[in-house]
Amino acid sequence: MDNKIFRKPLFNPEGDIEVKNRCLLNFNTTNINDFNNMKYSWVSDWYRQAMNNFWIPEEINLNQDKSDYPNLLPAERAAYDKILSFLVYLDSLQSANLPNIAQFVTANEINLCLSIQTFQECIHSQSYSYMLDTICNPTERNEILYQWKTDEHLLRRNEFIGQLYNEFVENPNKESFLRVCIANYILEGIYFYSGFMFFYNLGRNGKMPGSVQEIRYINRDENTHLWLFKKILLELEDEEPQLFTEESKKMIADMVKTGVEQEIAWGQYVIGNEIPGLNGSMVSDYIKYLGNLRYSSLGLGTLYPGYETEPDTMKWVNQYSNANMVKTDFFEARSSAYAKSSAIEDDL
Repeated sequence: MDNKIFRKPLFNPEGDIEVKNRCLLNFNTTNINDFNNMKYSWVSDWYRQAMNNFWIPEEINLNQDKSDYPNLLPAERAAYDKILSFLVYLDSLQSANLPNIAQFVTANEINLCLSIQTFQECIHSQSYSYMLDTICNPTERNEILYQWKTDEHLLRRNEFIGQLYNEFVENPNKESFLRVCIANYILEGIYFYSGFMFFYNLGRNGKMPGSVQEIRYINRDENTHLWLFKKILLELEDEEPQLFTEESKKMIADMVKTGVEQEIAWGQYVIGNEIPGLNGSMVSDYIKYLGNLRYSSLGLGTLYPGYETEPDTMKWVNQYSNANMVKTDFFEARSSAYAKSSAIEDDL
């Protein structure tokens, strides 16, 4: 198997302009952004939906959050701080690593999507900074921001994705490209969700409404990112079938299982059984369900028998994760002038 992968040239007047020849990796691209001739037809809808999701963190009022934060239960406040530190790390890592992936993607319409995703990850980081700047003083802010460096549990779980990203940077090839895409898929589709459910639980208890709204818009963006990497992986399987051996499929299963196990352990650690409305069992059931959802969306079957459907105890999560409190199909969602009326169902 030819495992080589080549960075795309920037200036390439001799590039191939035939749409039918275009492919995800190792295509002789011109890098021209041609919105009228796309090989991957799904990109057009994805691009417009992602662009319509534009929002500004500072437009969300955090006045009640500033009053609520000092009065959170000790377990809630500790979880808020640790989860926010983790989310800051994840989105910062994403905005730094997506350009590494894009260097090797030679289908330019897909690179357009990666560029939008990178921008949105920066917006998410901005929103976390705005939340922290509003609710606490600069010293507390910095302590929360860098907890991922000092909390041993948090540092260990960051290492799993971080090392996979580093592996691709240090040794880019088709196999490491597959692994970095799976790592991205796990991050977007599993790693965020204990954090999201924690914030939504605060919301249903009438606490920190501004933070909840920030997270809802972030969650909406993350759904599009998850869908993007699902499509990238399916296109990769179609164009590079030799990468998807039984051994590599086992590797994917092991990676998803690791992501699920780490997210459950993290949820037990930061949420535990002391936060009203959530407990360790609810976290475990929901994350196993998500693991099944992500794995089966790649056409790979079931990882956790008995967790194929959303747990009854967690159905309230969708009520918050839908930006309009209205369930819509991904491509049936339509945006108004400022896109805050659109919603994307997490059906991946």
